[in-house]
Amino acid sequence: MVMKNQHPKIRSCDIIPLPAFRDNYIWLLRRDGAAAVVDPGDADVVDAALRQHGLRLDAILITHHHADHIGGVAELVQRHAPAVYGPADGNIPFVTHPVREGDQIALEALDIRFDVLEVPGHTATHIAYLAPWILFPGDTLFSGGCGRLLGGTASQLHESLQRLARLPGETRVYCAHEYTLANLDFARQSEPENAERERVRKECELLRAAGRPTLPTTIEREREINPFLRTHVDGVLRAVSAHAGTRPHNAGECFAALRAWKDVF
Repeated sequence: MVMKNQHPKIRSCDIIPLPAFRDNYIWLLRRDGAAAVVDPGDADVVDAALRQHGLRLDAILITHHHADHIGGVAELVQRHAPAVYGPADGNIPFVTHPVREGDQIALEALDIRFDVLEVPGHTATHIAYLAPWILFPGDTLFSGGCGRLLGGTASQLHESLQRLARLPGETRVYCAHEYTLANLDFARQSEPENAERERVRKECELLRAAGRPTLPTTIEREREINPFLRTHVDGVLRAVSAHAGTRPHNAGECFAALRAWKDVF
């Protein structure tokens, strides 16, 4: 499946989901024979796509150090010698361009530039890549959910998600996992009265039944359906209070309780 970025403010770039492992997506960007991939956990999946589409691999973008996101990097570097961008934390071998908050990446062959955002929480050094109307958030933001705390804190993750929620609503979000339906099961419990979520759930069920991804989502959609972006909403506060047995004092406390609830859901 090929997705074209058709926003009028930027030129077209194909973004292709490459399913890997049980539920990962490696995102491949292509333009005029050039390609970049985001979080390539499996080198063979990437190489098959490069051959299929007749592409050369110019760049790898890494959001964090977990094995299902970097497992293919060593082989891809050996085979193609691409530039490798990743968090400046020393945890990821083969990074040729360590990046941090405020850095900008110019992929000239693809005619696209990404700003680097530090979005800790899932891990302490997690980053995201933002171009106009395109976001690769790694495991920070999922459709209907967010990542577990595996190195960062609830406060960090809440702040990171609030930052992403302030992006333009049209921003297309290319999450790293196909977790949408499972996340919406939890969202049903944590905000029972959300008609838009139920509408989106039916749409996503049809997509999965047809073998298609539920992604990308958009920031606007996530603001409406994702309980982790809605910890200020009365319906979420009520559900969290009922589950925890005490009412959170603020949205940050609500987020921490919600994340803990999801961990055992």
